Parts: sequence; C-alpha cells; structure tokens
Amino acid sequence: MPYIYILTFLLLFVSGKSAAQDAYPSTLPSMTVIATDGTETEETAFDGSAPMTAVFRAMPQHTGDYEPHYEWRFSRQGQEKPFLIRYEEDTRYTFTESGSFAIELYISFVQGTDTIEYVTDEPFTVTISESKMELPNAFTPNGDGINDIFKVKEGYKSIVSFEAKVFNRWGKKLYEWNDIEGGWDGRSGGKNVPDGAYYLIVKARGADGKNYDVKKVINILRGFSDKGGLTE
Repeated sequence: MPYIYILTFLLLFVSGKSAAQDAYPSTLPSMTVIATDGTETEETAFDGSAPMTAVFRAMPQHTGDYEPHYEWRFSRQGQEKPFLIRYEEDTRYTFTESGSFAIELYISFVQGTDTIEYVTDEPFTVTISESKMELPNAFTPNGDGINDIFKVKEGYKSIVSFEAKVFNRWGKKLYEWNDIEGGWDGRSGGKNVPDGAYYLIVKARGADGKNYDVKKVINILRGFSDKGGLTE
C-alpha cells in the first residue's frame, strides 16, 4: 500500500497536541481489482488484460472537524496532464485501452484557514497489454471432455468487445454468442448439427484499437478423438 507524505502542514497546536500526532487527518488509499468472476483483490499494481475494473478508495483517517477534498488523477505514461480527474472519495474505473497508467490521490483537509495536503508517495500503476485473439479450425463435440466446445483459444488478451455467429452452408444462423469466454457446443435448437463444415463470423475489438474481422470455415468432427493438434 502506498505511503503518504505531507506536502503542506499548516496547523496550530490544539489542546496541547502537536499537529504531527496521529490524531490529525491522514489517509490510507487502496486499489481493489475486480476480476471477471467478481473476485476482489487489493493491489498496488496490475499488469494484465482489458477490460479491467478497479475501485480506488481514499480511506481517510482521523478527519475530525476537517473537511476532506479529494482529487484522483489518472495519467497515461508519457503524458504530463491527466486524462481523467475525479473528485469523489471512492471511484470506480474500467480500463479498456492498452498502455501504462498511474493513478494518484491528492487530498486537502481543510478547517478554517488550516490545511493539510496529502499525495500518494507512489502512485498505483496499471499496465494493460496489447490485444491477442486466435480461433481454432475445428472441434469434436462428442462428450469426451476434450475440445467439446468451439471457443477462442486460451491466452487471448485485452479483447474489449466480441461477437460470434455460426451459419450453415445455406446461410441459416445456427448460434451466436457475445462473451469471449463462451462458445458453441455444436447444437442448434437443442439438437446436434451434422458433422461437416460451417461458416463462422467473428467481430471483435482489442484494447489497443485493433479490429478483428474473422470469416472462416470451421469443422465439426465428432468421430475424431482430439488429443492434440486438431484445433491448430
């Protein structure tokens, strides 16, 4: 968790206590990363794929009669000015672009003419990777637990929008999904479709701005036992 240092310290002695004592305002900010399954973890840095949602909490301490004024600054590496400033105690943000980012918290605790100002000693950092997406050519939905679902290959990165559709040779849409973790089990209308070739259309967008426009033939091979190599 980032340490905090005092930029400006303009306090009078009150009730015989120095302003440097713990009774006066301070802050312990945090960054909570929320995974796609809803799991929350507290981090000081993140390096991974988009979309990534995080909640930034100021967590002020010993505010007493002081009124806190918050300023969260979101900056992109290599740029002097923040691309986003928010003035709330806690803020939630979803990163959908690739790159490296720094998030800093500035707080001014104000009581009359007295002000204490804090800034995070080390900013929270977020690094979002460039996008990557690959699709197999075939699958074997025969219930053997191997390659039963047609889906994006493991290892995809920073795909922020996705939609896929499957058609038969006559152009009838058999199935569609818009969750990159989803897929097709080789059924349509509750029934298995015949083995053979089908037409796949995928449109997706990466956090780096890359557009994926995939049109390809995929094959269902229920009689094949896939123990490596088929999906390549």
